[in-house]
Amino acid sequence: MPDNLIQGQHHRSPPATLMPHLRFKLSRRIAIPLLTLVTLAICIAIAPARSMLALRSSSDQPAAICVDALPCNRRLLADGSLMHQGKTLYDAGKYEEAIAVLQRAVQGYQVQGDSLRQAIALSNLALAHQQLGNWTEANGAIADSLTLLNQPATQNLLFLAQALDIQGDLQLETGQAESAIATWQRAESIYKQLNDTNGIAQSQINQAQGLRVLGYYRRSLTMLTELRQRLQSQPDSMTKVIELRSLGNALRLVDDLDQSREVLQQSLEMANRVRSPQASPQETSAIHFGLGNTAKAQQDTQAAIAFYQKAASLTTTTIGKVQAQINLFSLLINTVQQPTAQTLLSEVQTQLATLPPSQASVYARIHLAQSLLKLGERSPFSGSSVPQSAAQLLATAAQHAHSLGDRRAEAYALGNLGTVYEHAHQWKEAQEVTQRALNLAQGMNAPDISYRWHWQLGRLLKQQREIPQAIAAYDAAVDELRSLRGDLVTVNRDVQFSFRESVEPVYRESVELLVQAQGSEPTEQNLDKARQRIEALQLAELDNFFREACLDTRTVLLDKVVQDNPTAAIIYPMILPNQLEVIVKIPQRSLHHHTIKIPRQEVESLLQQLQQNLTELDATDKIQTLSQQVYRWLIEPIEADLDHQGVNTLVFVLDGALRSIPMAGLYDGKHYLIEKYAVALSIGLQLLPPKSLSTERLNVLAAGLIDPPLQFRQQFPPLPEIKSEFALITKAGVANQQLLDQAFTSQSLASKVNSTGFNVVHLATHGQFSSQAKDTFILAADGPMNVTQLDSLLRSRNQVSSGAIELLVLSACQTAEGDSRATLGLAGVAVKAGARSTLASLWQIDDRSTALLMGEFYRELANSKVTKAEALRRAQVMLLKQYPNYSHTGFWAAYVLIGNWL
Repeated sequence: MPDNLIQGQHHRSPPATLMPHLRFKLSRRIAIPLLTLVTLAICIAIAPARSMLALRSSSDQPAAICVDALPCNRRLLADGSLMHQGKTLYDAGKYEEAIAVLQRAVQGYQVQGDSLRQAIALSNLALAHQQLGNWTEANGAIADSLTLLNQPATQNLLFLAQALDIQGDLQLETGQAESAIATWQRAESIYKQLNDTNGIAQSQINQAQGLRVLGYYRRSLTMLTELRQRLQSQPDSMTKVIELRSLGNALRLVDDLDQSREVLQQSLEMANRVRSPQASPQETSAIHFGLGNTAKAQQDTQAAIAFYQKAASLTTTTIGKVQAQINLFSLLINTVQQPTAQTLLSEVQTQLATLPPSQASVYARIHLAQSLLKLGERSPFSGSSVPQSAAQLLATAAQHAHSLGDRRAEAYALGNLGTVYEHAHQWKEAQEVTQRALNLAQGMNAPDISYRWHWQLGRLLKQQREIPQAIAAYDAAVDELRSLRGDLVTVNRDVQFSFRESVEPVYRESVELLVQAQGSEPTEQNLDKARQRIEALQLAELDNFFREACLDTRTVLLDKVVQDNPTAAIIYPMILPNQLEVIVKIPQRSLHHHTIKIPRQEVESLLQQLQQNLTELDATDKIQTLSQQVYRWLIEPIEADLDHQGVNTLVFVLDGALRSIPMAGLYDGKHYLIEKYAVALSIGLQLLPPKSLSTERLNVLAAGLIDPPLQFRQQFPPLPEIKSEFALITKAGVANQQLLDQAFTSQSLASKVNSTGFNVVHLATHGQFSSQAKDTFILAADGPMNVTQLDSLLRSRNQVSSGAIELLVLSACQTAEGDSRATLGLAGVAVKAGARSTLASLWQIDDRSTALLMGEFYRELANSKVTKAEALRRAQVMLLKQYPNYSHTGFWAAYVLIGNWL
C-alpha cells in the first residue's frame, strides 16, 4: 500500500466462505510460522489520503480549488463551487456525497466544453471512488481524465502529472506494483519538465514505496537517501515530512533501527513545525505508526504500545485505526496481556468487517489471522474458535484479493490458510490450498512467496510419506531462496521475517529429509545434496548477517581444493532437531556419513557447558570430559579412515553452536586433536581460489594499539605485550612495517594497505565479533572500525592492487559474551576482508601467550615452508608442550584459521 494512500470507510457484506469450514475436533495448541513479506503493508503503510486536484501553478503546494486560476465567468464560478463542495465532503470522509457532487461537476464542465476542468473533476472523482473501494469506477474516471488531458487542446502538463500520480495509487492499491512504478516514472519526467521540485520528490517517494512492495528494499532506500540529500537545502514542507517518514520506514527494513527512529522523530518534529493545511492528523498518525514499528523491532515494547495507541487515536480513517490496533494487538499477546487483547480484538473485528476490499484490508486480515493463531498458542481458553476465526479471515482475504486482481495478496492469503489446515493435521486440505497459492506465486514469478509455499508443500508431503515429492519441494524452495539472495536478506529480521524461523529451517529440514529418505542408508546423491545444503545455509547466514548478498566474488568448490591437496578431509556436522548428522569427504573416497541420535537440546547444552569452561583454569578435567564427548561424535567414527588415507588436515564446515567450540581442543582421552591434525574452518563452497603462502616472501603490515581509546578503557584492558609480539615477528625474519598506538588510525591503515604490496595484514588490537554486523568491530586509535568499514578499507586495496591479501590476522579480538551466534561476526570478518585466510581468536587471551604463539606461527610460516594450518598447529603445540603456564586450552585453543588453509 503506498505511503500517500489510505482506505476509507464503507460497509459491505463479507463474501461467501472460500473453503469448507475447518473441522477441528481437538483443542491442541495451534502455531503459525511468521510470514516473509506479508506484514509489508501493515508495517509501513499508514498514510494520509491524496488531496484533491486543484488549479494551481507548478510551484504551489496542493490547495483548495481556485476558481480564479483560469479566466472564468459567473457560470464557471457556480461550477467551481461544486468542486469546493465536493472537496469539503471528501475531506470530511463523506465519500458517497462527494461522488454525487463531483459527478454533477463533471457533467457541468462537459456541457460547457471545458475539458480541462472536466479532467480535474474526473481525477477527483477517481479519488473519491478509491476511498470506497470502487475500483472499476475509480479506474474508469482516471482513464477518462487522462484521455482528456492527453488531447492537444486540453493538455496541461501539471494536471497530467497529478492525474498520473492518482493512477499510480490505484495501480499499487490493486496489486499492480510494476505498473504503478512505471506510471510514477512518467509523472516524474513531466514534473522535471516543469521544474516542479515537490512533484519530483512526491513521485520518487511513490516509486520507492512501489519498490518496497516488490521487495527491492535496497533500491528503495538508495532512492530515498539520495532524495533526502537533494531536499536538505529546501525549507520545511510536507513533502520533506513525507520523505523523512518514508526514509525512516525504509531504514527499519534494512535493520538500521536507531537511524530509523531518529529520522522518523525528525519527520514528526517537522510536521509539528509546518502547520500547513496538509499537516493533518492522518500524516501525524502515519509517523507514529512508523515509530511504533521501529520501537517494536528494537524490543522497546512500552514505547511501541504508546506509539500505536497514538496512531490509532489520530487517524481519521477506519483502515488506519485497524492497522494500528492490529499491531497493538500483536504486541499485547506477545506480552501476555490477553484480557486487554481480547477487548481490543472485538473492536478490530467489528471495524474490519466494515472495510471494502482493498490491498490494505486484505493484508490487515492476514496479519490479524497470524496474531490470532499466536493468541491460540498462548491462551487455552480460546479453543477451536481461534483457528476457525483465522481461517475465515484468510478465506475472506483471499476472495477480496482475487476480486482486486492482486495475485500476490491472494497467494499470501491462500498459503496461510494452508498453514491453518496444516496445524489442524488436515493434510489433504492443506496440500490443496497450498498448491493453489504456489501456482499463483509461480505464475507471477514471485520466488519470495513461492519458496514459502514450496517449503510448506514439502512438510505436508513428508507427513503423508510421499518422500521423493517432498524432497523435490524442498529442492525448489532452496533454489528459490538462492535466487532471492540480493533482496530477501535485506528484509528486517524482526519486522518482516525471522531468519531463524523462515529461512534456516528450510535448509535443516531438507538435510534431515535427505539423510533419512530411504529409511536406511542415504544414497551418494542425497548425501552430496545434503552437504550442499549445509554450505548453502552457511552462505545464507552470512548474507543475513550483512543484510546483503556478500559473497559474489570468484568461487571454487571445496572438493576441488581437496582434489588438488589430497591430505585434507572436510567434515560437515549438522545439528538437527533429533540427531547430529556428520557428513565427511575424505580424498579419493565416496562420501561418508554417520548419525548420532541425540536431541538438539542435549547437543547444545553440552556445547554450552564446554564453551563456558574453556577459559576456566581449574576446569581442565571437565573440559577434557566434555570435549571428549564431542570428539566421539565427530572424529571417532572416521578415525581409522583418516589414518588409512594419510589425512593430516581437517577442514570443518561447522554449524550452529559448534562454531563456538575450538576443534583443535577436542580430546580423545590421551591427546588433543591439534597434536595429530592441522585444523581449519571453512564456510563451505565460497572461497577465493586456493593459493599457498609457503612459496611467497612474507611482507607484513602490523598495526597495534596498546591502550584502547578513552571511551573503551572500561571495556578493554591495555595490551602491553604488543611490542613483544611485533618484535617476535621481526625476529622470525619476516619483513614488516608497523603502525603502533597513535600511528594506527583507520586512515593510516587504509593508506598503508593501498600503497604497499603487503600480503599479510596483522592487527593486534581489541575487537569484538557479534551476531550483528554493526556490533562487530576492531579498535584503532581514532575509534572502532566496524566490519563493513573494514571491508571497504581492505577491498579498496584490491582496486589498486592485483593481489588479494593472503592472510588477515586479528590477534586480540573476542566473541561477544552471551551472544550464541557471535561467531557469525568472525566468519563475516573473514569473508568481507577479501583475504584468502583469516586467523583470529574466539575469546580474549593472555597478552604474553599471544605474543609467543604469533612469533612461533610466523617463524614456522617463514622458515619451514608449511601450510598456514600446519604453522598454526605447530605454534599451538609449542605452547601446549613447552610452556607449562600456557598449556591450558584457554591459552592456545582459541585461535582458528578460516578460509584457505594452504
